[in-house]
Amino acid sequence: MLYIVIPVHNRLAYTRACLQSLREQTTSNFRVIVVDDGSTDGTSAALAAEFREVEVLTGNGNLFWTAGVNVGIRRALERGADRVMTLNNDVLAAPTFVARMLYWSNRYPNALLGALEQDANTHEPIYGGEVFNWVTHRRRELLRELTPEQQRGLHAVTYLPGRGLLIPAQVFAAVGLFDEARLPHYLADYDYTSVARRHGFPVYVNYDAHLLTYPDESGQEQTRRQRSVKGYYEHLFGIRGGGNLRNFTHFTLKNCPPPLVPVSLLNGYARRLVGYFLHK
Repeated sequence: MLYIVIPVHNRLAYTRACLQSLREQTTSNFRVIVVDDGSTDGTSAALAAEFREVEVLTGNGNLFWTAGVNVGIRRALERGADRVMTLNNDVLAAPTFVARMLYWSNRYPNALLGALEQDANTHEPIYGGEVFNWVTHRRRELLRELTPEQQRGLHAVTYLPGRGLLIPAQVFAAVGLFDEARLPHYLADYDYTSVARRHGFPVYVNYDAHLLTYPDESGQEQTRRQRSVKGYYEHLFGIRGGGNLRNFTHFTLKNCPPPLVPVSLLNGYARRLVGYFLHK
């Protein structure tokens, strides 16, 4: 059985819409666990009343993304899950999303799978996975390389984000859970899928499964939207900072080939120090 784990903190309207999209799936062969980390907008009570099929676990507000999904994964495994999917609450699943993820998961039972992301407002594809080069520190975005005819089925990538990430249970047995001690929020998903790939588990984007996302609602975008000294500090050092130097250092030391660590760190630090001001 597939268990879908959704960590949330406030933003009840997004959570409602996400859960409603899961209700409208063409398959019902899954269960949903929401980890409500200290919401103050009545999330837990609303879900108990409106989505009785959803199991709600609660935190004290200090779990952040990584520890939140780990709480849900532990419960899913206790309940006998053979696959777990992490999903953000600010996404909408296309009606065939789960069915198409299960279709390919049944054919590649050891693979970690992500989905093609589309802008929720325009339905234009915006993320289809990437291949990362540690030497140049550049990302090859598959959406820019694949023809429309090629944008179907599975495509191998270096890592995957945690929004719509399907993980077979055997991966947890081999790798463990997400690294909540060193990567409490950002990069934990990229780190986990990179580690799993190095352990021999394939990592693919599934172009047949579609998620609708809101790119401007990510914590990184909100921090950068109004540039300021405080925002710059949060960008580099805050738990929700997309350029967090500590998180990047941990990620690089864990995943970069050792001979390339010095150049990759220098390149990455430079990009993070100046990227906040260059990003539009």
